Amino acid sequence: MSEQMPNLVDVDDLWVKFPTRTGMFDAVRGVSFSLGKERLGIVGESGSGKSMTGRALLRLIRKPGIVEAKQMKLMGEDLLSKTEQEMRDVRGQRISMVMQDPKFSLNPVMTIGDQIMEAYSLHAKATKRDAKDKAMEMLKAVTIRDPDRVFRAYPHEMSGGMGQRVMIAMMLAPDPEILIADEPTSALDVSVQGQVLSIMDRLVEERGMGLIFISHDLNLVSSFCDRVLIMYAGRVVETCRADKLHEAQHPYTRGLLNSLPRLDQPRDRLEVLKRDDAWRDAASVVETS
Repeated sequence: MSEQMPNLVDVDDLWVKFPTRTGMFDAVRGVSFSLGKERLGIVGESGSGKSMTGRALLRLIRKPGIVEAKQMKLMGEDLLSKTEQEMRDVRGQRISMVMQDPKFSLNPVMTIGDQIMEAYSLHAKATKRDAKDKAMEMLKAVTIRDPDRVFRAYPHEMSGGMGQRVMIAMMLAPDPEILIADEPTSALDVSVQGQVLSIMDRLVEERGMGLIFISHDLNLVSSFCDRVLIMYAGRVVETCRADKLHEAQHPYTRGLLNSLPRLDQPRDRLEVLKRDDAWRDAASVVETS
Protein backbone atom coordinates (compact mmCIF):
# COMPACT_ATOMS: atom_id res chain seq x y z
CA MET A 1 0.00 0.00 0.00
CA SER A 2 1.54 3.33 -1.10
CA GLU A 3 2.24 5.98 1.52
CA GLN A 4 -0.08 8.98 1.35
CA MET A 5 1.60 12.18 0.22
CA PRO A 6 1.68 14.90 2.91
CA ASN A 7 -0.22 18.15 2.47
CA LEU A 8 1.76 21.03 1.05
CA VAL A 9 0.78 23.12 4.07
CA ASP A 10 -0.63 22.27 7.50
CA VAL A 11 -1.56 25.11 9.85
CA ASP A 12 -3.03 24.44 13.31
CA ASP A 13 -4.22 27.15 15.72
CA LEU A 14 -2.40 30.11 14.15
CA TRP A 15 -2.41 33.39 16.09
CA VAL A 16 -0.97 36.75 15.00
CA LYS A 17 -0.81 39.36 17.77
CA PHE A 18 0.28 42.97 18.04
CA PRO A 19 0.87 44.81 21.33
CA THR A 20 -0.93 48.17 21.58
CA ARG A 21 -1.32 50.83 24.23
CA THR A 22 -4.66 49.33 25.21
CA GLY A 23 -3.47 45.72 25.28
CA MET A 24 -2.81 42.87 22.87
CA PHE A 25 -4.64 42.99 19.53
CA ASP A 26 -5.34 39.58 17.95
CA ALA A 27 -5.28 40.03 14.16
CA VAL A 28 -5.52 36.27 13.47
CA ARG A 29 -7.16 34.04 16.06
CA GLY A 30 -6.87 30.26 16.06
CA VAL A 31 -6.88 29.73 12.30
CA SER A 32 -6.38 26.12 11.11
CA PHE A 33 -6.30 24.80 7.55
CA SER A 34 -4.46 22.49 5.18
CA LEU A 35 -3.50 22.93 1.54
CA GLY A 36 -2.97 20.23 -1.05
CA LYS A 37 -2.40 20.63 -4.79
CA GLU A 38 -5.55 22.72 -5.07
CA ARG A 39 -6.93 26.25 -5.20
CA LEU A 40 -7.89 27.36 -1.69
CA GLY A 41 -9.83 30.61 -1.42
CA ILE A 42 -9.78 32.82 1.69
CA VAL A 43 -12.54 35.43 1.76
CA GLY A 44 -13.86 38.02 4.17
CA GLU A 45 -14.15 41.74 4.77
CA SER A 46 -11.18 44.09 4.94
CA GLY A 47 -9.50 43.55 8.30
CA SER A 48 -10.72 39.96 8.69
CA GLY A 49 -7.15 38.60 8.75
CA LYS A 50 -6.90 37.18 5.22
CA SER A 51 -3.65 38.85 4.17
CA MET A 52 -2.17 38.53 7.65
CA THR A 53 -2.67 34.75 7.45
CA GLY A 54 -0.76 34.61 4.16
CA ARG A 55 2.06 36.80 5.48
CA ALA A 56 2.30 34.72 8.66
CA LEU A 57 2.82 31.60 6.55
CA LEU A 58 5.88 33.27 5.05
CA ARG A 59 6.91 34.60 8.47
CA LEU A 60 6.73 38.15 7.20
CA ILE A 61 5.17 39.50 10.40
CA ARG A 62 7.84 41.79 11.82
CA LYS A 63 8.36 42.71 15.46
CA PRO A 64 6.63 43.72 17.64
CA GLY A 65 4.16 41.37 15.91
CA ILE A 66 3.95 37.86 17.39
CA VAL A 67 3.19 34.66 15.45
CA GLU A 68 2.18 31.56 17.40
CA ALA A 69 0.79 28.20 16.28
CA LYS A 70 0.56 24.60 17.42
CA GLN A 71 2.02 23.78 14.02
CA MET A 72 2.80 25.53 10.75
CA LYS A 73 4.37 23.08 8.34
CA LEU A 74 5.47 23.07 4.71
CA MET A 75 5.63 19.53 3.31
CA GLY A 76 6.09 18.27 6.86
CA GLU A 77 8.85 20.80 7.68
CA ASP A 78 8.30 23.05 10.70
CA LEU A 79 8.32 26.67 9.51
CA LEU A 80 8.24 28.10 13.03
CA SER A 81 11.57 26.54 13.96
CA LYS A 82 13.42 27.72 10.84
CA THR A 83 15.99 30.50 11.16
CA GLU A 84 15.60 33.72 9.19
CA GLN A 85 18.27 32.53 6.76
CA GLU A 86 16.38 29.26 6.23
CA MET A 87 13.15 31.21 5.66
CA ARG A 88 14.86 33.22 2.92
CA ASP A 89 15.31 29.94 1.08
CA VAL A 90 11.59 29.23 1.53
CA ARG A 91 10.34 32.64 0.38
CA GLY A 92 10.16 32.83 -3.38
CA GLN A 93 11.76 29.45 -4.00
CA ARG A 94 9.13 27.28 -2.29
CA ILE A 95 6.35 29.75 -1.45
CA SER A 96 5.78 32.84 -3.58
CA MET A 97 3.35 35.68 -2.91
CA VAL A 98 1.74 37.94 -5.51
CA MET A 99 0.73 41.22 -3.92
CA GLN A 100 -2.38 43.24 -4.70
CA ASP A 101 -0.96 46.16 -6.67
CA PRO A 102 2.12 45.66 -8.88
CA LYS A 103 2.86 49.41 -8.84
CA PHE A 104 3.97 49.05 -5.23
CA SER A 105 5.70 45.68 -5.66
CA LEU A 106 7.92 46.33 -8.67
CA ASN A 107 11.14 48.35 -8.44
CA PRO A 108 10.53 51.54 -10.48
CA VAL A 109 14.20 52.01 -11.42
CA MET A 110 14.87 48.48 -12.72
CA THR A 111 13.70 47.04 -16.01
CA ILE A 112 11.14 44.24 -15.97
CA GLY A 113 13.71 41.80 -17.33
CA ASP A 114 16.31 42.62 -14.69
CA GLN A 115 13.75 42.14 -11.91
CA ILE A 116 12.64 38.72 -13.15
CA MET A 117 16.25 37.67 -13.68
CA GLU A 118 17.09 38.79 -10.14
CA ALA A 119 14.14 36.87 -8.65
CA TYR A 120 15.26 33.72 -10.48
CA SER A 121 18.99 34.11 -9.75
CA LEU A 122 18.38 34.52 -6.02
CA HIS A 123 17.29 30.89 -5.82
CA ALA A 124 19.01 29.24 -8.78
CA LYS A 125 22.71 29.04 -9.56
CA ALA A 126 22.24 30.30 -13.08
CA THR A 127 24.37 32.21 -15.55
CA LYS A 128 23.15 35.57 -16.81
CA ARG A 129 22.24 33.90 -20.10
CA ASP A 130 20.20 31.21 -18.35
CA ALA A 131 18.47 33.83 -16.19
CA LYS A 132 17.51 35.85 -19.27
CA ASP A 133 16.19 32.74 -21.01
CA LYS A 134 14.11 31.93 -17.93
CA ALA A 135 12.75 35.49 -17.77
CA MET A 136 11.72 35.36 -21.43
CA GLU A 137 10.16 31.94 -20.89
CA MET A 138 8.08 33.25 -17.98
CA LEU A 139 6.95 36.36 -19.87
CA LYS A 140 5.71 34.07 -22.64
CA ALA A 141 4.06 31.78 -20.07
CA VAL A 142 1.87 34.64 -18.83
CA THR A 143 0.82 35.36 -22.45
CA ILE A 144 2.66 38.65 -22.92
CA ARG A 145 2.60 39.21 -26.67
CA ASP A 146 5.84 41.15 -27.06
CA PRO A 147 8.17 39.72 -24.40
CA ASP A 148 11.27 41.39 -25.88
CA ARG A 149 9.75 44.86 -25.46
CA VAL A 150 8.40 44.13 -21.98
CA PHE A 151 11.77 42.67 -20.93
CA ARG A 152 13.43 46.02 -21.65
CA ALA A 153 10.57 48.17 -20.26
CA TYR A 154 10.19 49.82 -16.85
CA PRO A 155 7.19 49.28 -14.53
CA HIS A 156 5.67 52.72 -15.22
CA GLU A 157 5.32 51.71 -18.87
CA MET A 158 3.03 48.80 -17.94
CA SER A 159 -0.75 48.84 -17.60
CA GLY A 160 -2.31 47.37 -14.44
CA GLY A 161 -3.05 44.05 -16.13
CA MET A 162 0.40 43.84 -17.69
CA GLY A 163 2.05 44.69 -14.39
CA GLN A 164 0.10 41.94 -12.64
CA ARG A 165 1.20 39.42 -15.28
CA VAL A 166 4.80 40.50 -14.77
CA MET A 167 4.42 39.96 -11.00
CA ILE A 168 3.03 36.46 -11.60
CA ALA A 169 5.91 35.70 -13.99
CA MET A 170 8.44 36.92 -11.41
CA MET A 171 6.95 34.93 -8.55
CA LEU A 172 6.69 31.73 -10.59
CA ALA A 173 10.19 31.93 -12.09
CA PRO A 174 11.82 29.96 -9.20
CA ASP A 175 9.19 27.17 -9.65
CA PRO A 176 7.63 27.41 -6.16
CA GLU A 177 5.47 24.69 -4.67
CA ILE A 178 2.88 27.19 -3.41
CA LEU A 179 1.60 30.50 -4.72
CA ILE A 180 -0.19 32.96 -2.41
CA ALA A 181 -2.19 35.45 -4.48
CA ASP A 182 -3.36 38.39 -2.36
CA GLU A 183 -6.21 40.19 -4.16
CA PRO A 184 -4.37 39.73 -7.48
CA THR A 185 -7.25 40.95 -9.66
CA SER A 186 -9.00 43.60 -7.54
CA ALA A 187 -7.37 46.51 -9.41
CA LEU A 188 -8.15 45.08 -12.86
CA ASP A 189 -11.15 45.44 -15.12
CA VAL A 190 -13.33 42.38 -15.70
CA SER A 191 -11.86 41.33 -19.07
CA VAL A 192 -8.25 41.54 -17.86
CA GLN A 193 -9.27 39.88 -14.59
CA GLY A 194 -10.46 36.84 -16.53
CA GLN A 195 -7.21 36.64 -18.47
CA VAL A 196 -5.06 36.80 -15.32
CA LEU A 197 -7.16 34.12 -13.59
CA SER A 198 -6.90 31.89 -16.65
CA ILE A 199 -3.12 32.26 -16.63
CA MET A 200 -2.89 31.40 -12.92
CA ASP A 201 -5.24 28.45 -13.32
CA ARG A 202 -3.24 27.03 -16.22
CA LEU A 203 0.11 27.47 -14.50
CA VAL A 204 -1.16 25.86 -11.27
CA GLU A 205 -2.54 22.90 -13.24
CA GLU A 206 0.62 22.45 -15.31
CA ARG A 207 3.00 22.73 -12.35
CA GLY A 208 0.94 20.83 -9.76
CA MET A 209 1.15 23.73 -7.34
CA GLY A 210 -0.97 24.72 -4.40
CA LEU A 211 -2.69 28.11 -4.63
CA ILE A 212 -3.97 30.27 -1.77
CA PHE A 213 -6.26 32.84 -3.36
CA ILE A 214 -7.10 35.74 -1.03
CA SER A 215 -10.08 37.82 -2.08
CA HIS A 216 -13.17 39.71 -0.96
CA ASP A 217 -15.07 38.70 -4.12
CA LEU A 218 -17.27 35.72 -3.19
CA ASN A 219 -18.60 35.16 -6.71
CA LEU A 220 -15.08 35.09 -8.13
CA VAL A 221 -13.84 32.64 -5.49
CA SER A 222 -16.86 30.34 -5.91
CA SER A 223 -16.16 29.98 -9.64
CA PHE A 224 -12.35 29.81 -9.48
CA CYS A 225 -11.36 27.90 -6.33
CA ASP A 226 -11.82 24.34 -5.06
CA ARG A 227 -12.35 25.09 -1.35
CA VAL A 228 -13.09 28.27 0.59
CA LEU A 229 -12.33 29.53 4.10
CA ILE A 230 -14.58 32.39 5.26
CA MET A 231 -12.90 34.64 7.82
CA TYR A 232 -14.46 37.09 10.26
CA ALA A 233 -12.60 39.17 12.86
CA GLY A 234 -9.43 37.11 12.55
CA ARG A 235 -10.95 33.64 12.68
CA VAL A 236 -12.39 31.09 10.27
CA VAL A 237 -16.15 30.87 10.75
CA GLU A 238 -16.95 28.48 7.88
CA THR A 239 -15.28 26.18 5.38
CA CYS A 240 -16.95 24.75 2.29
CA ARG A 241 -16.47 23.54 -1.24
CA ALA A 242 -16.25 26.53 -3.56
CA ASP A 243 -19.10 25.30 -5.75
CA LYS A 244 -21.27 25.05 -2.61
CA LEU A 245 -20.46 28.57 -1.38
CA HIS A 246 -23.93 29.89 -2.21
CA GLU A 247 -25.35 27.15 0.04
CA ALA A 248 -23.25 28.30 3.03
CA GLN A 249 -24.93 28.14 6.43
CA HIS A 250 -23.12 30.54 8.76
CA PRO A 251 -25.08 33.80 9.22
CA TYR A 252 -21.98 35.88 8.42
CA THR A 253 -21.45 34.08 5.11
CA ARG A 254 -25.17 34.35 4.35
CA GLY A 255 -24.95 38.07 5.11
CA LEU A 256 -22.03 38.52 2.72
CA LEU A 257 -23.85 36.64 -0.04
CA ASN A 258 -27.11 38.53 0.48
CA SER A 259 -25.34 41.86 0.22
CA LEU A 260 -24.18 41.06 -3.32
CA PRO A 261 -26.20 42.10 -6.38
CA ARG A 262 -27.34 39.17 -8.56
CA LEU A 263 -28.57 39.33 -12.14
CA ASP A 264 -30.68 36.20 -11.73
CA GLN A 265 -32.36 37.53 -8.58
CA PRO A 266 -32.78 41.32 -8.94
CA ARG A 267 -33.85 43.20 -5.80
CA ASP A 268 -34.88 46.78 -5.15
CA ARG A 269 -32.60 47.03 -2.13
CA LEU A 270 -29.58 44.97 -1.05
CA GLU A 271 -29.34 43.77 2.52
CA VAL A 272 -26.99 45.51 4.93
CA LEU A 273 -24.54 43.09 6.55
CA LYS A 274 -25.38 42.64 10.22
CA ARG A 275 -22.72 41.49 12.65
CA ASP A 276 -22.98 39.56 15.89
CA ASP A 277 -20.31 39.71 18.61
CA ALA A 278 -20.92 36.01 19.26
CA TRP A 279 -19.30 35.19 15.88
CA ARG A 280 -15.97 36.47 17.20
CA ASP A 281 -15.79 33.97 20.03
CA ALA A 282 -17.63 30.89 18.73
CA ALA A 283 -15.51 27.78 19.25
CA SER A 284 -16.66 25.75 16.27
CA VAL A 285 -16.32 26.23 12.54
CA VAL A 286 -19.29 25.53 10.28
CA GLU A 287 -18.38 23.05 7.55
CA THR A 288 -20.63 22.93 4.49
CA SER A 289 -20.15 19.70 2.59
